[in-house]
Amino acid sequence: MAIAKAERLMNLALCLLGSGRPLSKRDLRTSIEAYLEVTSEDAFNRMFERDKDDLRELGMVIETVESVEGDIGYVARRDRNQLPPVTLDAEEAAALVLAARVWQQARLAGAASGALQKLRAAGMPLAEEEPEGYGALEPRVPAGEAAFEPLMIACRDRRPVTFAYRKSNAAKPESRQVEPWALECWRGHWYLAGFDRDRGAVRVFRLSRIVGRVKSRLGTFTAEVPGQVAVRESVARWAGEHATAQARIRLRVGAGYPLRARATEATPLNEEWDELEIPYGHGLGAWLAEFGPDVIVLEPAELRADVVDRLRAVAKG
Repeated sequence: MAIAKAERLMNLALCLLGSGRPLSKRDLRTSIEAYLEVTSEDAFNRMFERDKDDLRELGMVIETVESVEGDIGYVARRDRNQLPPVTLDAEEAAALVLAARVWQQARLAGAASGALQKLRAAGMPLAEEEPEGYGALEPRVPAGEAAFEPLMIACRDRRPVTFAYRKSNAAKPESRQVEPWALECWRGHWYLAGFDRDRGAVRVFRLSRIVGRVKSRLGTFTAEVPGQVAVRESVARWAGEHATAQARIRLRVGAGYPLRARATEATPLNEEWDELEIPYGHGLGAWLAEFGPDVIVLEPAELRADVVDRLRAVAKG
């Protein structure tokens, strides 16, 4: 029976840490049982290189040393593979536990859980009970869009991407080439900020409007990434969050809570409709159109026309 990869990696790590001297491939092959099972030299070389890369990716520092005879050896020095003690006060420990509960995406939840397990194994006291003031509410960051994970990885690795994107007033999606900078959740929706190569400008994309797969592309960024990417501020400007003018709308009773939260004035009209005044700025029409038949724009006239045009474009699609 083939020895599990985890056991093979552990044995390789122990050999490299415990030898005290550089070990050649031949030394390692004769010392590790899993390598003895491999009959082909080429297969062994491929397996060893993958294992070595996996250990390095996990954070292990493996040095490649060349002897005076020209032989290549590998060693993992203990002083370079030790971390200083991790110390957290009570508030920091509680913050870590709370943060680990936030993510609901399976991949992220596993990473957060694994981090807590490692801290507990190292003797770090992490309380299981809810932090003080946590109350009956438990925060969550929704990340259900299929585009979230590939874009998160692309932001991390600084890799350009392409995807089909449907604007709120468009019947069909169109292809976009983007250098992704940062992701941020705002008002329950995820947004991506980055450099749009086709338009030669910074753009913000709502993940729920990405259609199909996000494809990663080779190459480097062509635009400089700013030191601080203000995703939320950009979205807020486009949504009229910083507007000074007011719009008057009718909103169906029991619908449109986000609009009610922003309203500066709300008046019940009848059993079916309420009348609201909300801040008006660039991009508000796209947001109002998302509420469909639950919203009727009364004024200003240009906002009403904008929303009607958007709804007609969607209906034609």
